[in-house]
Amino acid sequence: MNLWESISVALEGLAANKMRSALTMLGVVIGVSAVITMLALAGGARERMMAHIQQMGTNVLIVRPGQAQRMAVAGGLGSVQSLTLKDSEAIAERCPSVAKTAPEVMMSAQVKYRNQNTNTSILGTTPDFLGVRNYRVQEGGFFTDRDVKSLRKVAVIGPTTAKNLFGESLPVGKAISIKGTRFTVVGLTAEKGAGGFGDPDDQIFIPVTTAMRRLFGLQYVRTISVQAHSMALMDQASAEVTTLLRKRHRIAAGAEDDFVIRNQAEIIEMASEASGIFAMLLGGIASVSLLVGGIGIMNIMLVSVTERTREIGIRMAVGARRRDIQMQFLVEALVLSMVGGIVGILLGMLGSFAITSLSELRAIVSAPSIALSFSFAAFVGIFFGFYPARKASRLNPIDALRYE
Repeated sequence: MNLWESISVALEGLAANKMRSALTMLGVVIGVSAVITMLALAGGARERMMAHIQQMGTNVLIVRPGQAQRMAVAGGLGSVQSLTLKDSEAIAERCPSVAKTAPEVMMSAQVKYRNQNTNTSILGTTPDFLGVRNYRVQEGGFFTDRDVKSLRKVAVIGPTTAKNLFGESLPVGKAISIKGTRFTVVGLTAEKGAGGFGDPDDQIFIPVTTAMRRLFGLQYVRTISVQAHSMALMDQASAEVTTLLRKRHRIAAGAEDDFVIRNQAEIIEMASEASGIFAMLLGGIASVSLLVGGIGIMNIMLVSVTERTREIGIRMAVGARRRDIQMQFLVEALVLSMVGGIVGILLGMLGSFAITSLSELRAIVSAPSIALSFSFAAFVGIFFGFYPARKASRLNPIDALRYE
């Protein structure tokens, strides 16, 4: 008996017991669809995470005050404040691999316009912030270096903040009050979309000097964003920044840095590893139902061998070899799992589409996840069908013919 004849016989056997075959396949269908949906959700989460990281800017190093060990234990910036505006200027001027720097200070504050008010983030920075962090201005303009030097009270606001304060009106040229201080709106940034690290559209940008000296009374900056000339130069830029800041902060040889540098490439790598673990976890959980479906296939195939013992004896009596019998039942189990796998793939794709359409989550179905799910379904059919097929091939022809 060749392969095609085995498939034909298997299909006839399954068609003879339609309800039982459908219920047996149901476990595989649920398992495959669950695996595809879970991997699609993990893929969507990974893409969203990468998009949030890219919002930070291109080829960016994040320099923050504090010591690495303290930050790892406390999970925050720590109490050490060591970065200044002069540090940011020195990095831009004296590090050959660095293209731009943008010092940042941030605090939340109440902002008012006439009878409207909102609580939002006030970010003090410099004009280079636009290029470093991939922001664009859609109306008006950004403040200038002259505004920074003059401590001018000008502001650029995000679209979410603008909507909260001005509704559908254009905010450029209007005056707002930040902590009781009057600021003139000179620009409106383009929409970036909500991110995992806060809403980048719900912010107000003001000159860093104005924020530090007129609004918040700060001496140190919260962060210095450093943009390297290219991705290939990020490690070199990190080394140059480290050497310069250690020298400027008079850190003795062997002493720990009073700042921490986060490389964007390292953040992307960590995020990729985390999303990979997340995908494996979701896929593993979903695979349990696929294994349960495989057990169902083994159970029904053992029942089928018992029911068709006399048929097996007749086939052997007319010349069927043991491997023909084994192939017949193995193909039958494989057909069960593969048909269930195809239906499960269709349901998984439909479920992923439904999740994307009906919720804010995005599920991305990829070709590798489909191939993996289908291959796993086929493996389940072979693995759990092998024992019943082997048992059928080991029957004694005479005992099988006598079986009632």
